[in-house]
Amino acid sequence: MKKFSTSFSGYNKSEVNSFVSDVAKEYESMLNNLKSRDQEIHALKEKLLQYQNMENTLNKALLVAEDASNQIKRMARDESKTIIDDAKRNASRIVNDALMRAEKLEADGENLRKRIVIFKRKFRSIIEAELENIDEIDENL
Repeated sequence: MKKFSTSFSGYNKSEVNSFVSDVAKEYESMLNNLKSRDQEIHALKEKLLQYQNMENTLNKALLVAEDASNQIKRMARDESKTIIDDAKRNASRIVNDALMRAEKLEADGENLRKRIVIFKRKFRSIIEAELENIDEIDENL
């Protein structure tokens, strides 16, 4: 605490005035410093709010990206399942077609064997008839 010297009519006026002036200057300096810090705090709060908004926006973007990723994965699984099902159906159809062709070829082969047997019988009977004709010609000579 500041001590003032005394004079005839009380404290020394110049010391008191000087002290009051110093206190006023210090008070003004502190007041300006507080205003400056209040402005800085206000600016920092605004920046913090901006960063919080950016964080919220990024979180929303991450959620949207995650949802899109999950949807793409689900669509890919569905599409792969569809492709596999189509491939199985096509494989079954191809196998059935091959079995039907094999059965048809087997039936055609069997039919051809029967026709060969019939042709051989007819051809044999024609040859035997012709041989009989030749034998008759030989007997008549």
